[in-house]
Amino acid sequence: MSAGKPFVLAVPSKGRLQENAFAFFARAGLKLVQGGGSRDYRGRLAGFADLEVAFLPVSEIVAHVADGSAHLGVAGEDVLREAIPDADGSVAFLSKLGFGHADVVVAVPRAWIDVRTVADLEDVAATFHARRGRRMRVATKYVNLTRRFFAERGVVDYRIVESLGATEGAPAAGGAELIVDITTTGATLAANALKVLDDGTMLRSEANLVASLSADWGDAHRATARALLGRIAAEERARTTRELRATFAAGAPALEPGALEPFGGSVFGREDGRLVLHCPKARVPDLADWLIGQGADAVAVAPLDYVFAARNPLFEALSLRLG
Repeated sequence: MSAGKPFVLAVPSKGRLQENAFAFFARAGLKLVQGGGSRDYRGRLAGFADLEVAFLPVSEIVAHVADGSAHLGVAGEDVLREAIPDADGSVAFLSKLGFGHADVVVAVPRAWIDVRTVADLEDVAATFHARRGRRMRVATKYVNLTRRFFAERGVVDYRIVESLGATEGAPAAGGAELIVDITTTGATLAANALKVLDDGTMLRSEANLVASLSADWGDAHRATARALLGRIAAEERARTTRELRATFAAGAPALEPGALEPFGGSVFGREDGRLVLHCPKARVPDLADWLIGQGADAVAVAPLDYVFAARNPLFEALSLRLG
């Protein structure tokens, strides 16, 4: 690959998203190195000689992933689905990264006490048009998401006012009747006397690791992706898994086939009369209680740094999409 184009990983160039991206890769044992400093927009990933890191604004990351000039990118799902008409057909969503959480929502004035759902909104739109001779205005920067969402729900009697500033202030300022905007806590909406419709959450967004389906995916590029995604999958598996060591006075018993399936658990090994198991973090208490019921004297639980496995689900998902 060194003789051809490098493998390109695009990550946010500034702010909280960049900080979280650095932390995400660091948890997987991957160190992002930013050239000559914070203003250098090219860098590298320690240990990956033929991989180039591009530090870009999120909007440019989306463009690079869409046109294939970046192989992998970190971006919010809201930006990806807004900017790429057929996002699922253009990129592979590989992993939700656990940061950048926000919801894209439909919000209307609290004074609209009879409007609680999108179905109510269509009735309001028709009445508004009949009485005022113009269509109800929706202020948003999510033009494509809004059109798709409303079309799927039969809302047609409206027009979009593209928002370049503080969208939540549009109704109070007389620039629109309602809005579609992003929110994390809802506090800003409440401060502007707005409420989210009961079924008005369009998208629960967070940062995603995505792969371009139109990039050059030669054998060397796929090998790089396999190594990179293997480390990310190992960290992801460890983060959501706990190791249990159950001690039995008479030695670790044999378990019936399928006994651990209700807990999502598996036997990892046996040592010195102890049974070593792995289990999803959320099911640890249930499995520990069950083991004690099977005669365990004690069950110790420990976090894991990495869990490498023969299966690499992230690379398998990418390979499936690439064909």
